[in-house]
Amino acid sequence: MKRVLIWTIVFVVLLAIVPGISAYTVSGVIVNPSGDVTPGTPVTVSLTIQFAGSGGYTFPAESNLDLLTDLDSPRWSAVIVLNDVDNPRILDNKKNVFLTGWDLSYPSDFEENLRLTLDGVAPSVTTTTNKTLLQIQELDSRNNVVSGSVMTISRKVINIAEVTQLITTRESELQLFRTHIDEKTALEVDTAAAEAKYSAARTAINDAKSKPSSQYAAAQISLTNANTLIVEGEKLLSKASAEKDVADAQSTISNVDAAISFIKPNISSTDPRLAPIISKREVAAGFVSTANDEIFAGNYDRASEKAQEAFSKANESYNDALDLKKQITEGFNPVGAAGKLFGSGTVILILVVVAVVLVAAGVIIYRKRSRWDELG
Repeated sequence: MKRVLIWTIVFVVLLAIVPGISAYTVSGVIVNPSGDVTPGTPVTVSLTIQFAGSGGYTFPAESNLDLLTDLDSPRWSAVIVLNDVDNPRILDNKKNVFLTGWDLSYPSDFEENLRLTLDGVAPSVTTTTNKTLLQIQELDSRNNVVSGSVMTISRKVINIAEVTQLITTRESELQLFRTHIDEKTALEVDTAAAEAKYSAARTAINDAKSKPSSQYAAAQISLTNANTLIVEGEKLLSKASAEKDVADAQSTISNVDAAISFIKPNISSTDPRLAPIISKREVAAGFVSTANDEIFAGNYDRASEKAQEAFSKANESYNDALDLKKQITEGFNPVGAAGKLFGSGTVILILVVVAVVLVAAGVIIYRKRSRWDELG
């Protein structure tokens, strides 16, 4: 007998400590307008609550049904339907109202529903944020929220000033993107892909600007899309620029290769002048390889940096190759050699001696012919 009493006391204590389980369900939820709203927008929420009941009653007599909203100027309409008979209830037009267990508790053989309608106005917000349109919860006799009884309907309330500022920001970003495209175009970078992103972003911004305040949620989506397009466009522009830098470096390396192909057959294999040219060419090729790896990894700024280093080193190699080629060409050029020869003082002296010899020979020949004529 004592053991039964102890277990009875424990059971009662547990019932007092542990919250009960909600015995109602919600259906037929309608929110007008649907989607996000702007401050000052009229909002209507309607739904039906079905009370399943427990312990022989449709709703615990010691509990309350708590109703809350963030809407301004709330107006509540509540109708308790008992066996298809409407029983309206008057609620205060406050942000937090409740129906008592005394109102809602009936024997479980009753079929009980609650038709609830809330009209209000979306509140002002300093920043775009979610606001509770309606929250339903059961509070037990200790004013604790009953487990599983909370049902919340919320919507995002848009701060109009944020959207206006966001449009200005996106337009500035788009203008900067335009400047970057024009700069790369002047450098003969292929900007076609970036131009496509620019056009799409401009369309998205114009779409956002055309939206009335009642469609600012859609405007935000367009502005977010515009931001994505601009970011993608800038990346495509950086990629195209890096690829152009790599192509320029590779073109110069190809020029070096052509010069080396000319030089090799025209100098000795032990000529030390070619080795530095080839060494610089190999360094440039290594930079190009690294730049291509960086492009593949999406590190376009790093790729451009390496490609520019490659161009610089390849240009050094090419200039050195041209100098050596010039030396070789002039060494085998008769006209060039003659020019150098005639430009020296030694050649002038030789020419004077040859001229004297020729004059002397001419005099001797002339005298001999004159003597033959006299004997003739």
